[in-house]
Amino acid sequence: MTEASALPRTRRRTIMAWALWDWGGSAYSAVVVTFVFAPYLTSAVAADKDAGAAQLGWAMGIAGALVAIIAPAAGTRADAGGHHRRWLAINTGLVVACVLCMFFIRDEPAFLWPGLVLLGAASIFYTLAEVSYNGLLTRLATPANTGRISGLGWGLGYLGGLAMLVFALFAFIRPEVGLFGAVDAGGLRYRIVAAASGAWFLLFALPIVFLAPRDRSAPTAPEAGARIRSRAGLGSWLESFRLVVERIVALWREDRPTLMFFAAAAVYRDGLTTIFSVAGVLAAGSYGFSASQVIYLGVAANLVARLGCLASGWFDDRFGPRAVILTGLVCLIAGGLPIAFGDSQALFWVCAMWLCLFVGPVNASSRSYLARITPPERAGEDFGLYATTGRAVSFLGPTCFALFITLFGFQRAGALGIVLVLAAGLVLMRWVPRAGAR
Repeated sequence: MTEASALPRTRRRTIMAWALWDWGGSAYSAVVVTFVFAPYLTSAVAADKDAGAAQLGWAMGIAGALVAIIAPAAGTRADAGGHHRRWLAINTGLVVACVLCMFFIRDEPAFLWPGLVLLGAASIFYTLAEVSYNGLLTRLATPANTGRISGLGWGLGYLGGLAMLVFALFAFIRPEVGLFGAVDAGGLRYRIVAAASGAWFLLFALPIVFLAPRDRSAPTAPEAGARIRSRAGLGSWLESFRLVVERIVALWREDRPTLMFFAAAAVYRDGLTTIFSVAGVLAAGSYGFSASQVIYLGVAANLVARLGCLASGWFDDRFGPRAVILTGLVCLIAGGLPIAFGDSQALFWVCAMWLCLFVGPVNASSRSYLARITPPERAGEDFGLYATTGRAVSFLGPTCFALFITLFGFQRAGALGIVLVLAAGLVLMRWVPRAGAR
């Protein structure tokens, strides 16, 4: 009997409900953030495609800065109070509300900033929801099956994004008149796709909201919980920030290699996230992809990224996660540079698939590296800080993307900003020792 089948039926049902949240959330990310709604904003709503892409970058950079301010303390409070279920439900509901409101964003320049505000707000609430979603993993898994359960959610995420893109393509984008009367006039086709992705996310998020373990105080942080609860209002939030700072200072004194890895990973992971965030925008705005072609790109990107993840495990075990990360970053930089200098659709297809091939392995090996250097008794603390530091610089990639467009005056120049972020992460990662080489 396998370990999964040996679990009680109620536990298996809860784990599947947890993974389904990733299925629905990744569909939102693929459709709204990357391949449909964001390109619609910059190409159809904005008066100028290049200016629209820059404004998108600035908006997402501001959203990332707000996440950096809010998320660390929010995660500490959720850990200390054990309120992951409650905040997962609240923040997921806010994401869905923002996405449903995107239905009202018509293809007129006056609607650009309302659309960007909704996109930025949804990004903030989605990141905060992820804090609680990841926190629930420690309640559902054991040290023996954490990797497999985490991988289940990761894998369903890729498949969920792929499924929603295919559904949107054949139900709304390709037909002359799609479901619910979806047509080009007024941007109705894309507005319906956005609303459908919100409904999709809500549908697959409901199971974990109802089946997640009940909120309770975290047994591993009684002192932190007492310190936070002893304050009220602003003082409570300041205490949460103080706890985050104390954790970082402790790492600086006791385990600098791990802190160095957190810093490097925070930078290059933001570059990886930005690649997917702007892929659809560049395809539509700089290379003239139609809406259907952008979705085909998204389907291919999900498939190639999944293949890259499947293949990287052997290299990780054979050569170590640090080697995979460094090699992947070099290949990503090499694949990103041609985008800034060439305007051929064929070139973009090749570069996009090349980038997708290495995005997954770098992410997977980053998690593998941390797992190899983290003592079991500190797993929860280190993985929590790994997520926190990643959010702390989530403004860096979008801001550099927007800055290079603003400086050079054309959309493809934003790729240089992403390459710069990846290069900075590569330099920092060079200073990180091999796993086990302390």
